[in-house]
Amino acid sequence: MLDTAQHAKKPNPVDIHVGALIRGRRKVLGMSQTTLAEALGITFQQVQKYEKGVNRVGASRLQSISDTLGVSPAYFFEDAPSHGVSNNVEKDEAIAFMQSPDGVRLARLWMKIGDGKARRQLLGVIELVAARGCAEEI
Repeated sequence: MLDTAQHAKKPNPVDIHVGALIRGRRKVLGMSQTTLAEALGITFQQVQKYEKGVNRVGASRLQSISDTLGVSPAYFFEDAPSHGVSNNVEKDEAIAFMQSPDGVRLARLWMKIGDGKARRQLLGVIELVAARGCAEEI
């Protein structure tokens, strides 16, 4: 007889992807799980389950989440894995970075830079550092 834990259903990669983007967008906005939950009329535990991909997000709930987070529902499906397999490791790593404390901080600071020329110059510096592999040479 198989152990019950072996029968436990694993989260679908698309549900994990959608949940990760919900979490990332919420964090960039500086919103807590509790605040999002209250706006949606659900518990913060339910938000946690959505963000981990444990529970699927229904269409009407996704619309409510989208409205609350200020994005369209399509935002959550950009570059979603097809057939249950992620085909973009670089995108997955970028999502993970954007959810990290440094990623959230960088996104918040970046949004405060209104000057397009300054942004392009900063991107040039970042590209130079990335190409050289370290900041010591600059």
